[in-house]
This record gives sequence, structure tokens and C-alpha cells, in this order.
Amino acid sequence: MSEHFSHTNPKPFLRELVNHPIVVTLKFNKTQYKGNLVSTDNYFNLQLSDAEEVIDGKSKGKVGEIFIRCNNVLWIGEDLAKVENPTVIETEGAKSENTSPAQ
Repeated sequence: MSEHFSHTNPKPFLRELVNHPIVVTLKFNKTQYKGNLVSTDNYFNLQLSDAEEVIDGKSKGKVGEIFIRCNNVLWIGEDLAKVENPTVIETEGAKSENTSPAQ
């Protein structure tokens, strides 16, 4: 595994993303869904609101509220394009960088 990634327990990670914009990459067809995570369950099924379908990097339009079954998911992450102040954290002795405004 790359030195820029660390292992993350998925349940707390997903709980923290509820009510936040996320990107879900599916295992097939270069398909992604971008939307707000409404809920998740113990099987990692996902409910998104205000979802947009993106295939091969091109938006296919809004699909609204959707349910994504866990066995179709390859990757889940916060949609950093929609986050106002993303925080970047590197591991293995690298420094942490917060891109939020200095106080």
C-alpha cells in the first residue's frame, strides 16, 4: 500500500460522512455517483440524496435519491470538490496540512 494512505476502520469513517457530499465508485462501467450520504447500514449499503451519475468522467445528470447495494461498490470517499475546507493528512512521518484559513 502506498505511503500516502493509512488503514481506516470503515464503519466510523462512513458514520462521519453522513450528511456530507461523497463520491461512490462502482466496480463496473467506470460509473460514479456523487451525492449527500443519507444513511448506511452494517452491510455498507448506501443511501444518497441529490445524487448525480457520472460515467467515464462525464455527468449523465441528476438521479435524485438512490440506494446503492454494497456488493457493487469499489470505493467510497468524501467529495473534496464540494468541501469548503478539506483537510489533507499524510502518514508515515509526513506533516499534516490543513487547507482551512489560518486563525
